[in-house]
Amino acid sequence: MKPLRPIFWVAFISIIATWTGAAHAQAYPNRPIRLIVPFAAGQGADAAARLVAQKLSDNLKQPIVIDNRPGAGGNIGAEAVAKASPDGYTLLVGSNGTHAANAALYASLPFNPQTDFVPVSYIGNVAMVLLAAPGFQAQTPKDVIALAKAKPDTVSVAIPSSTARVVLEMLHKTSGARLNPIGYKASAGAMTDLMGGHVNLSIDTVIAAAPHVTSGKLVGVAVSTAKRTYALPNVPTFTEAGLEGFDLAAWNVWFAPKGTPVDIVNKLNDELRKVLVDADVQARLRALGYEPGGTQNPKEVGGFVADETRKWGDLIRAAGIKAE
Repeated sequence: MKPLRPIFWVAFISIIATWTGAAHAQAYPNRPIRLIVPFAAGQGADAAARLVAQKLSDNLKQPIVIDNRPGAGGNIGAEAVAKASPDGYTLLVGSNGTHAANAALYASLPFNPQTDFVPVSYIGNVAMVLLAAPGFQAQTPKDVIALAKAKPDTVSVAIPSSTARVVLEMLHKTSGARLNPIGYKASAGAMTDLMGGHVNLSIDTVIAAAPHVTSGKLVGVAVSTAKRTYALPNVPTFTEAGLEGFDLAAWNVWFAPKGTPVDIVNKLNDELRKVLVDADVQARLRALGYEPGGTQNPKEVGGFVADETRKWGDLIRAAGIKAE
């Protein structure tokens, strides 16, 4: 009897691998999935994660357990997922912090954001907005830039997060104007001081800003995304004001640990796409201040994260920003 030719073995192994992968995907998930949110319960990213997870749970017919692990700019939760078993049962709500900014903000990380994870799905983004008190003399992007250029480093702007600080750096870079950043630990203090006239401007998420803008307590000067946001449709973009290429937003991408089978990653991506095009889910995300994603495959999501890592890293290093 002649030995089987190598080409036969290649074909045979290929068939077995395909069959095994298909069976693996069909069997998954057969128990609850843990979704680690590296932020405090009640924050915008947490609220969006819970909304999406509930719909995904309904579709997969398996519970998705939310595990909040806040701290260190999201690094604590991200580390837990990086070290988890790569079986599709532990996922991370990653962000522009955990996977784009923190590598430049921190001297070292307990994980590698580029090699310790595989991207699953782009969930959506939240625009940042430049705010002014109604009585402040500059109410438009052009007026703010003109005033800052006339009086460099004197127009004060409240900065309640590292994301806000990076947006300010992009404003400096694209406009040539210089504002005076005043650091705050949270949005509440920044909003209070802006309304009280203790600072001239503030940069914050649309989620935090929208109620104050719609009520008339604050003025939305410009949003940081390339397109206007659903939450504040009357607020122009910086691009409309002539700052070409100004496009920066807080975002969320779901990740799995490195080594998670491709068929499981693809299945999760497919199911999350179905969730994110659901009209009710889109409406509820937009009500939170999110612009839903969900159209990209895992490879495209990986390309997006790589581009964002370069963008955020360059801005952070240029400004010399460090995590506090």
